[in-house]
Amino acid sequence: MTNGAMTGDAAVAPGAGAVDAVILVGGKGTRLRPLTLSAPKPMLPTAGLPFLTHLLARIKAAGITHVVLGTSFKAEVFEEHFGDGSDLGLEIEYVTETEPLGTGGGIRNVLPKLRADNVVVFNGDVLGGTDLRAVLETHDRTEADVTLHLVRVGDPRAFGCVPTDQDGRVTDFLEKTQDPPTDQINAGCYVFKREIIEKIPAGRPVSVEREVFPGLLADGRRVFGHVDAAYWRDMGTPEDFVRGSADLVRGIAPSPALEGPRGESLVHPGAGIAPGAVLIGGTVVGRGAEVGAGARLDGAVLFDGAVVEAGATVERSIIGFGARIGPRALVRDAVIGDGADIGARCELLRGARVWPGVTLPDGGVRFSTDV
Repeated sequence: MTNGAMTGDAAVAPGAGAVDAVILVGGKGTRLRPLTLSAPKPMLPTAGLPFLTHLLARIKAAGITHVVLGTSFKAEVFEEHFGDGSDLGLEIEYVTETEPLGTGGGIRNVLPKLRADNVVVFNGDVLGGTDLRAVLETHDRTEADVTLHLVRVGDPRAFGCVPTDQDGRVTDFLEKTQDPPTDQINAGCYVFKREIIEKIPAGRPVSVEREVFPGLLADGRRVFGHVDAAYWRDMGTPEDFVRGSADLVRGIAPSPALEGPRGESLVHPGAGIAPGAVLIGGTVVGRGAEVGAGARLDGAVLFDGAVVEAGATVERSIIGFGARIGPRALVRDAVIGDGADIGARCELLRGARVWPGVTLPDGGVRFSTDV
């Protein structure tokens, strides 16, 4: 699990030397609480690496080396971990929002750090597999002012829809609607000409979706879509976080940051797995974690130092740093905070969240009638 895959000679995107990357990582991650009480969402372990590492690896693989992080919540954590980016073969700079500025305001806020004429902007919540070189090629070919990465989804009603004409030019921006005219949704990755960023109002909250993009269409600017069916997942909820992590482990979602074969589980050095334990479904066992005899982990994410005792079952759940799941407990579709202690035979189901440091006594929470 080294970062060697990120530093090889990658094919360089057209004009990549004149492209900066901006990643917006200022959100509080409220939908993933209690895990985000101690760490920002982009820093949570995902297939054994901070989530943001996977995106940085994709940026490096596309031949882009200058990255600016737009931070806010727990901003210091990012620089403490990634430093100047040299370990990843990148040059990383940081800009901190002192008050929330929205997506457009966050992009405008990093303008003093930008050097290139074209800027790729990423939402730091998204796990994606699209070919960034291809997005940049679309931007160049269409001579666009802004290019949006669009993905096709089965049910677009929960997302902002972006219809395009036969040439790929964006014709409208539609907020969540019950009768969407297209299955193309905004995937949270954009290529901006620098001059467009310069026109975003400074010093106040601005939404790219509600203000910047509709304004560009009204002004007749060239806004195009790059449409594909590549892997894409917003990692904002526990369900999506668990599935995204499992997809990385199993090779369904690509990441240049992961080396070696994909499979049903990823067990880190220093973790202990007792005989008879079953690890399937893209389960991740973090550093120093322990899994007891006969335990069953299916799509589980165990952060470093977590313990699952003998005979316990953990399905599609996240177990925080140093948390303990007692013998024969059942944890399904739940989030267990750092350092929590779940007693023997407890049952935590269907969206249960246990806050950090909380102790549940043996048999203290049950859904079934037997004891």
